[in-house]
Amino acid sequence: MRFLVDINLSPRLADQLGALGHDVVHAWSLGLGSAPHAVLLERARSENRVLVSADSDCGTILAATRATTPSVLYLRGVS
Repeated sequence: MRFLVDINLSPRLADQLGALGHDVVHAWSLGLGSAPHAVLLERARSENRVLVSADSDCGTILAATRATTPSVLYLRGVS
Protein backbone atom coordinates (compact mmCIF):
# COMPACT_ATOMS: atom_id res chain seq x y z
CA MET A 1 0.00 0.00 0.00
CA ARG A 2 1.13 3.58 -0.63
CA PHE A 3 1.01 6.08 2.25
CA LEU A 4 1.69 9.77 2.81
CA VAL A 5 2.22 10.44 6.53
CA ASP A 6 1.16 13.89 7.72
CA ILE A 7 3.59 16.20 9.49
CA ASN A 8 1.57 15.84 12.70
CA LEU A 9 2.73 12.22 12.97
CA SER A 10 6.23 11.01 13.70
CA PRO A 11 8.55 10.04 10.86
CA ARG A 12 9.03 6.82 12.87
CA LEU A 13 5.54 5.80 11.78
CA ALA A 14 6.64 6.12 8.16
CA ASP A 15 9.74 4.08 8.95
CA GLN A 16 7.67 1.36 10.61
CA LEU A 17 5.20 1.17 7.71
CA GLY A 18 8.13 1.05 5.29
CA ALA A 19 9.67 -1.81 7.27
CA LEU A 20 6.43 -3.71 6.73
CA GLY A 21 6.89 -3.38 2.98
CA HIS A 22 4.69 -0.37 2.26
CA ASP A 23 5.64 2.51 -0.04
CA VAL A 24 5.68 5.40 2.45
CA VAL A 25 6.73 9.04 2.40
CA HIS A 26 6.53 11.55 5.23
CA ALA A 27 5.32 15.08 4.47
CA TRP A 28 8.50 16.50 6.00
CA SER A 29 10.72 14.60 3.55
CA LEU A 30 8.73 16.11 0.66
CA GLY A 31 9.25 19.67 1.90
CA LEU A 32 5.59 19.90 2.93
CA GLY A 33 6.19 20.60 6.61
CA SER A 34 4.03 23.73 6.63
CA ALA A 35 1.68 22.83 3.78
CA PRO A 36 -2.07 23.08 4.42
CA HIS A 37 -4.03 19.85 4.44
CA ALA A 38 -5.59 20.66 1.07
CA VAL A 39 -2.09 20.47 -0.44
CA LEU A 40 -1.36 17.17 1.32
CA LEU A 41 -4.65 15.73 0.12
CA GLU A 42 -3.87 16.74 -3.46
CA ARG A 43 -0.39 15.25 -3.23
CA ALA A 44 -1.80 11.99 -1.87
CA ARG A 45 -4.44 11.97 -4.62
CA SER A 46 -1.93 12.62 -7.40
CA GLU A 47 0.39 9.86 -6.14
CA ASN A 48 -2.41 7.40 -5.36
CA ARG A 49 -1.51 7.36 -1.66
CA VAL A 50 -3.54 7.06 1.53
CA LEU A 51 -3.04 10.13 3.72
CA VAL A 52 -2.32 9.12 7.32
CA SER A 53 -3.12 11.98 9.69
CA ALA A 54 -4.00 12.81 13.29
CA ASP A 55 -6.12 15.79 12.16
CA SER A 56 -9.83 15.25 11.65
CA ASP A 57 -10.11 18.24 9.32
CA CYS A 58 -8.93 16.11 6.37
CA GLY A 59 -12.29 14.33 6.32
CA THR A 60 -14.04 17.69 6.55
CA ILE A 61 -12.11 18.96 3.54
CA LEU A 62 -12.98 15.86 1.53
CA ALA A 63 -16.65 16.20 2.42
CA ALA A 64 -16.76 19.93 1.68
CA THR A 65 -15.20 19.43 -1.74
CA ARG A 66 -17.16 16.22 -2.42
CA ALA A 67 -13.90 14.51 -3.28
CA THR A 68 -13.88 10.74 -3.46
CA THR A 69 -10.11 10.41 -3.22
CA PRO A 70 -7.69 10.13 -1.58
CA SER A 71 -8.48 7.77 1.27
CA VAL A 72 -7.59 9.14 4.69
CA LEU A 73 -6.54 7.07 7.67
CA TYR A 74 -7.31 9.15 10.76
CA LEU A 75 -5.31 8.15 13.82
CA ARG A 76 -7.24 9.51 16.78
CA GLY A 77 -5.41 10.38 19.96
CA VAL A 78 -1.96 10.06 18.40
CA SER A 79 0.70 12.71 18.26
